Amino acid sequence: MKTSQVVVLMVLTAVVAVLGTLAVVNHVPASVHAPPDREAMVHEMGGQVMPFSLDSTTHVFEMTTTGGVQQVVAKDPADSAQIGLIRQHLRHEAMQFQNGDFSDPMALHGKDMPGLKELSAGAEQVHVEFMPLPDGGQITFTTSDLPLLTAIHRWFGAQLSDHGADATYR
Repeated sequence: MKTSQVVVLMVLTAVVAVLGTLAVVNHVPASVHAPPDREAMVHEMGGQVMPFSLDSTTHVFEMTTTGGVQQVVAKDPADSAQIGLIRQHLRHEAMQFQNGDFSDPMALHGKDMPGLKELSAGAEQVHVEFMPLPDGGQITFTTSDLPLLTAIHRWFGAQLSDHGADATYR
């Protein structure tokens, strides 16, 4: 097989994995989402891990062909206190994640959260970047490793489920 054919095959494999993940996320029946008591527990415990108010913010997840983007935005774009807390937290988390430290998500969602074991072990193959937004901040995860791409998507899906009404998919 020629090098160009291998590259095309790898790209097609990644695209199929992303499309499959997106199909699952967009068509998950309500019965497989986290039970209401788990969503309430995550919402209640969120203040122990995140300095901003879950009532005043929204988590936004976007799965991409190279990883994903996680945003936290203030519901009130003029709420400078929440925006400052979001940026402080996400900047810190991005540094931790780049070093393979996912202890904060584990503290909130559990140590067996889908994708975290793989992301912790393969952190050197995932580029993690924080960026401030006018109404909050975002962390971008990028990898060319297909198993880590899948781990990012599984992790995002688990967060969407656990955060329930506090999160949305874009």
